[in-house]
Amino acid sequence: MRFNEDAELDVSQVEDLGGSGGGGIGGRVAIGGGGLGVVGLLIWFLLSQFGGGVLPAAPGGAADRDSVPRGGMINNTKLAEKCKTGADANRNQDCAAIASINSIQGYWTDVFARSGRTYRKATTNFFNGAVSTRCGNADSSVGPFYCPGDSEVYIDLSFFTELRDRFGAAGGTFVEAYVLAHEYGHHVQHLLGTSAQVRGNATGPTSGSVRLELQADCYAGAWANHATTVATASGRPLIAEITDDDVKRALDAAARIGDDFIQSQLNGRKPDPSQFSHGSSKQRQKWFTTGLQTGNPTSCNTFDRNVDLG
Repeated sequence: MRFNEDAELDVSQVEDLGGSGGGGIGGRVAIGGGGLGVVGLLIWFLLSQFGGGVLPAAPGGAADRDSVPRGGMINNTKLAEKCKTGADANRNQDCAAIASINSIQGYWTDVFARSGRTYRKATTNFFNGAVSTRCGNADSSVGPFYCPGDSEVYIDLSFFTELRDRFGAAGGTFVEAYVLAHEYGHHVQHLLGTSAQVRGNATGPTSGSVRLELQADCYAGAWANHATTVATASGRPLIAEITDDDVKRALDAAARIGDDFIQSQLNGRKPDPSQFSHGSSKQRQKWFTTGLQTGNPTSCNTFDRNVDLG
């Protein structure tokens, strides 16, 4: 994955701790991108585990992922100093994430506008170890998640390393973009009212939870189809190229965060479809591919009972 060198980046779409919200209870947490330790669990579990108070958190911190202290967040003032253009995104992992976020939100802004709707941008919070949100408090075991209570995306800084080291994924810039696009898929579901239609904590291969996750994968694929044409305010697309190898890596990651892979390869037990909350490896690959090949979010109707989820 390669970014246009002179395309401008909008760092305002990444916030520091001060903008991430308090510790009040919001709605359901859509734990996407794998949800390493507690796949598919709802906010009541997070609150019971971590309590309703605010976790210790220090605002600010250095701009580089590895130097952010536990409980701290990347300071977007420092990011603004080093993440200005696509050239910076090609050199720096944090800047690449910002470029991907800009592209993803630019895509959904266009999609909503064409349908007569207004897309409300959501910020992404990169944190390390622990974070407080309007959906409650969480630590790194949750993995990437979207909080509808404050309409923000949260990603622990160690997730992408864990995806490679623990899950064995190939990794890469486009894999990180896929994970971000998946979480923004949950934001789209929130804006459209789709996620509000899923109640309770039912699991299973055709459960509402699985349908939400597969749709978010499909939405990520739809963005990827158009990624090289989504322009910034200056008129230049942020993303210059997505290669076949990038797509293979994303499909590899999708497989490794499937419920069956996590149950068998990470937890050492026989896969139990009745406990699926995010979808099997095959399902996740199928729906990302569906979005990628069609480039049309309307093809992502995983809630159509006549559709084969895979």
